[in-house]
This record gives sequence, C-alpha cells and structure tokens, in this order.
Amino acid sequence: MATINFGGVDESVVTREEYPLSKALDTLKDETIAIIGYGVQGPAQGLNLRDNGFNVIVGQRKDSKTYQKAIEDGWVEGETLFPIEEACERGTIICNLLSDAGQIAVWPTMKKYLTDGKALVFSHGFAVTFHEETSIIPSDNIDVMLVAPKGSGTSVRRLFLDGKGINSSYAIYQDVTGNAKERILAVGIGVGSGYLFETTFKKEVHSDLTGERGILMGALAGVMEAQYNLLRSKGHSPSESFNETVEELTQSLIRLVGENGMDWMYANCSTTAQRGALDWKDRFRDAVKPVFDDLYESVETGNEARITIERNSQSDYREKLQVELDELKDSEMWQAGSKVRELRP
Repeated sequence: MATINFGGVDESVVTREEYPLSKALDTLKDETIAIIGYGVQGPAQGLNLRDNGFNVIVGQRKDSKTYQKAIEDGWVEGETLFPIEEACERGTIICNLLSDAGQIAVWPTMKKYLTDGKALVFSHGFAVTFHEETSIIPSDNIDVMLVAPKGSGTSVRRLFLDGKGINSSYAIYQDVTGNAKERILAVGIGVGSGYLFETTFKKEVHSDLTGERGILMGALAGVMEAQYNLLRSKGHSPSESFNETVEELTQSLIRLVGENGMDWMYANCSTTAQRGALDWKDRFRDAVKPVFDDLYESVETGNEARITIERNSQSDYREKLQVELDELKDSEMWQAGSKVRELRP
C-alpha cells in the first residue's frame, strides 16, 4: 500500500504499481469469476476482466434482453454464458452485479451455491448494510467483499478501452479464507481500477446514496433546471439558456476542474467570472447545507433504502421509470440540449 496525503489527511491506497495486473492474474489463476447480472456494471466489469485475461463467466436469465446483449458481446452459451444458477455453481468468486431489487429476488437461489471458501463480491454496500430490508445475510463460510468503481458501467468500460482507469473503493465484510484482501484487490485491478481506497460496506453505501441523490445526479439536475428556468423567464432564448447552464459546464469548465482542480478552473476564467464565483460560492453552499443534512439523515436511517426497495420492486416499475425519464427528455431544456449537441462541431 502507498500512503498518500489527501488535503492534509493521510490515506493508504493500492495502486497498479504496487499491485500490477500480473500479480492479480497470479492471485486468481485458479479461480472462476462469475459475473451475475448484465445490466449496468456487469458488461463493463465482465468485459474488462475478460480482456485482462481472467477466467470469467456470466450468469443471466435467458428470458432477458441483456442475455442477448451478452451474446452480442461475445459470451458463448454453455461455455462462458450460463443461467444464473449454473454460473453461481461454477464460480468460485461470485460478483453479484444485479440491481438492488434484483439481488433481493435472486438471493434465495444464489445463497444455495455459496459453498465453503467461495467469495461473494458486491459493487455496492446496499444489500448487506440494509439487510433488515433486503434479507440478504451471507453465511459465515464464505469471503464477502466489495469493489465499487466510482462511475457508471459505461465509464468503467470507456476508460479501460482508453488505457486509463476509474478509481474504486474496496471493503472486506467477512474474511473466512484469510485471503479475502488479496482476492478483492485482484478483482479490483482486473476490472480496471486506477487506484483502490479502503472503506466499509456501510460507508460505501452511505456516501454512494448521498452522492447519487446529491451533486452527482439529483442536485446537479435540480440546480441546472433552476438556472435554465430563471434565464428563460427573463427572456433568454433556449439556446442561450442551455449553453450558459449545461454546455459550458460539461464541455469546458468541468474538464478544467478534472484536470487540476477548482482553483485551476477559476484561474483560467475571466477576472469577472472569478470574482462573481468566489462571492456567490458560500451563499450556495450555505443554502443547500440543510438539504444535504436531510439527505444524509434519510440515507443513514435506511429511509432511502426502503423507498428504493418499495418502488423498484413494483411489477410496473420500469414503465413508471420510463414515464419520469421521458418527462426529462421531453422538457424544453433537454430538447434544447439535443439540438445543441447536434450542432457541436
């Protein structure tokens, strides 16, 4: 492990230099990694592991659309693609990458195949942390770990193909074999992690649910809507409102933040922009703090988990979800965005 100073705080992280791919392959040379679920994270992690030379199989329901997607991605029925039950039986490291609702539904089947010495790997601490709601309680004869890439499956795969990597957290919930840490670090390197930092199942899910509902998705979308609607109400055109709200952020400024930080982005903007941003930053921070306090409390108490399980388990959930997504897509703001993207050089 390397000790890195993050803003004045020392943390131990695992990098590719300390844990190269060759070591990861050697660690798992006798293991079969079963990717269960081929929706969001499954394709990226499975393909990255396969491309990196690991022994990987996929388990997916035959009657699902994603089963056909797995075939299109080169997984072969009866060789590397199996029904969930058979993949769980064949795998020694079972990566449960189903949706949270899917994990609840499949758990009674999956747990029968978690025999002595196997490893159960998650990419999210949800199922185990909120076990009272999910009823997912691993038996005490297996290793239980997680490796959680800090990004969508699309980003995990795209960065891998670009020769880069996405940062991931890892955690060990249960170490029965005495080899859980080596196993999970090897999986983490195998799925294409840039570096790995340690956490716990509870901290992972608390930070993840807060981030998704907060700045990563919910807050970002809400703030964008607020500014766009304000500009439109003041007579600005859809194109001007969208460019000042979304396009300049995503195509220019956020990339500067990613390169060298917020101060770097400020330093590369006009002095007028710098002054205004610094003057208003704290007001926005203080305004949203009560919302973030409420959000974290809702996550910490399990309320967000209960809402997620209740809604995502409904038989018509996907239809209802599509209605909500269509409302976003069909709004003037994102229709304007579609036109702006078409006009990009």
